[in-house]
Parts: sequence; C-alpha cells; structure tokens
Amino acid sequence: MAYGDCIYGLLEYSTDDVTGEGPEVNVPDLMKYLPEYYQGVPEMEQLQASAGAQCGELAYAMADSDAQKTLESATWSLSRWERMLALTSDTGKSYATRREMIKAKLRGSGTTTPEMIRRTASAFSGGDVEVVEVPGASSFEVRFVGTLGIPANMAGLIQIMEEIKPAHLDYSFVYSYTWWDSVKTLTWNSAHARTWNELRVYE
Repeated sequence: MAYGDCIYGLLEYSTDDVTGEGPEVNVPDLMKYLPEYYQGVPEMEQLQASAGAQCGELAYAMADSDAQKTLESATWSLSRWERMLALTSDTGKSYATRREMIKAKLRGSGTTTPEMIRRTASAFSGGDVEVVEVPGASSFEVRFVGTLGIPANMAGLIQIMEEIKPAHLDYSFVYSYTWWDSVKTLTWNSAHARTWNELRVYE
C-alpha cells in the first residue's frame, strides 16, 4: 500500500496480529441529529454518511495519536521511542517484543547496579529475576525465578545486557523448570497429553 492511501494511523508497521490494540473507527449516525423530515431523503442521507465517515476518521486519528504517548498502547510511534533511546528499529518484530526492548532500555539507564540489571531482565521475563554475583570470577548470574522456561525474547535481552553491563564482567543465565514433585498430581493420561517441553514448564 502506497504512502497516503490509507487513513492516518491505520497502516500497521508490524507483522504480528494487532487485533484489539488501539482505538477503533466508529462512524456516527448524523441523521439522528436532524429533523425528521430529512429522514428518507437520499441526498441528505448520503451527505450525512460522508460527513459521519469524516468525523469518525478524525476521532480515530485523535484517539490514536493520544495512544502513542503511552508505551503500552504505542504502535506506529515505537520507532520514535527507539530512535530516542538509540535502539535499532526492526519492524519485523512484534509490538510486544519492541516494547520489551524499550522498557529494558529505559530501566537500564544510569549507573549499572545489580538492581538495575534485575529490573532490565524482569522486563523481558515478565516475572521475578535475581542477580547473583559470583565471588572471585568477575561475573554474575541472571536467574529467572518468577517464570518457568526460557523467556521468548532472549536475543533482545542479550543485546540490552551487552549495552548496560560493565565490559569487564561476564554473565550467564539460569532458568527455572518444573520440579518432579510439581507433576505428581498429574495422572498418566494428563501427562501423556502434553509434550516434554510443556511438562518442563508445567505449573
């Protein structure tokens, strides 16, 4: 679709399904605001339908522009956030993935501390994270204790970690998986219906 061929803000710049995100275009019925003798007049109905469509598009543009001010609802303005934070814009990634990168960058500004690294990593995992320094090894561990399995956007987390950590420190990730005791309540049929990877993160 060429530039300018769609309503402002309707062209989505991501490959993921964004159904339900952002405002919707609602076309008001302007005929109900006119006197009754205009009802059934084709010329007036067509005129009001055209004006209603314009009003709907204007209301959508205003709501959509307002939504871009908040990171959680931003879509096409994510590239602006990324530019301000010196992040590479990859429109092939989902909005959620790009928001994770932006959140992590915002949390990772300032002097690098274990708490800052913890906040940054938690932006990607969606759960509690522990940062444990390894004595005498010039390294630290990032432990995902609030969620099971490997977070989806590890490539993004590694990219941010490389930017914010001190250059002389190495690091590793420690993941949490299901304990055998956690699956004792499952029957054989229930366990058999799941894949091994699903059981590894069963809660």
